[in-house]
Amino acid sequence: MSVTKISAVEALQHLHEFDAVIDARSEDEHAEDHLPGAVNWPTLNNEERRVIGTLYKQVNPFEAKKRGAALSARNIAAHIERELLDTPKTWKPLVYCWRGGNRSGALATILGAIGFKVTLIDGGYKAYRTAVLADLPAMAQRLRYRVVCGRTGTGKTHLLQALATQGAQILDLEALAQHRSSVLGLIPGQPQPSQKLFDSRLWAALRALDPAREVYVEAESKRVGNVTVPEALILAMRASPCLTLEMSLADRVALLLQNYAFFVQDVELFCDRLATLTTLRGRDTVGRWQAQARAGQMAGVVRDLLDNHYDPRYEESMARNFAAYPDSPRWTVGYNGAGSFDALARVLATSTAS
Repeated sequence: MSVTKISAVEALQHLHEFDAVIDARSEDEHAEDHLPGAVNWPTLNNEERRVIGTLYKQVNPFEAKKRGAALSARNIAAHIERELLDTPKTWKPLVYCWRGGNRSGALATILGAIGFKVTLIDGGYKAYRTAVLADLPAMAQRLRYRVVCGRTGTGKTHLLQALATQGAQILDLEALAQHRSSVLGLIPGQPQPSQKLFDSRLWAALRALDPAREVYVEAESKRVGNVTVPEALILAMRASPCLTLEMSLADRVALLLQNYAFFVQDVELFCDRLATLTTLRGRDTVGRWQAQARAGQMAGVVRDLLDNHYDPRYEESMARNFAAYPDSPRWTVGYNGAGSFDALARVLATSTAS
């Protein structure tokens, strides 16, 4: 039998060397967070885990272990039949559960008995989480950033995407967080990840970046929706050089109406989100915006939001938090489809490469 234990720190350092990373925890545990690229092979599924836990507490551990062993064996057999019957002996998986105990141990033991070279994370997911949190500050600080600034609606995310197409390195925090970083930024049908899963996604994204090359990142606050950006990354971004996008107000309104087309299609959803601004803007102002939206005057609402809410708050925040912002190079872009951002991305990518 070939089963080896390694620490979570070692596992993260050698993650790319495994043919598969297998999470033996339940579906809900996996959904909350997991190692980058991990597939979920539950030794006990959600309901089974609940039943065994109840049996453990209400009857006794011995009965719970017997029942748990039967369920685990059945599930592991199903995983093997589904995934491994045509897999060569050279296949090398990394396996973990919550603390590297019964669930991953059972799976690793059977896979090792078959003849696969199995590696088990000592301490399981809990040790992995500790290692990720310890590693994130150093990973964030080892990179050189160029911060993309600009008022709401100037197309900062469009520029990041265009830069990526040109081969530049980007860090898209809003994509990792599945949120557009404002009170109106939650994307319908795309719930945000847990804080733990966001941290894992961020760790994987930072790990993939080359410290010898500049990284473009959008200026963000400490929170992107319901998740928090690590302090070390925020501080590194705020100490970095900036570039600022500028766009006419009319073009910004047009671009926002395109980017937030789901609000145009679902006005009541938009009005519901606007209600979250009542504390900041007052009931009368928000009520007026909602009435305009329901009357089909979406462009007017967006223009008013920019003029009287987003722009003043953005300028105050940037002046307070990004020392390089006031004197940063300014690039004027226009809303003419992707072309404007593609042209700027080519210029920036060329200057970065040289």
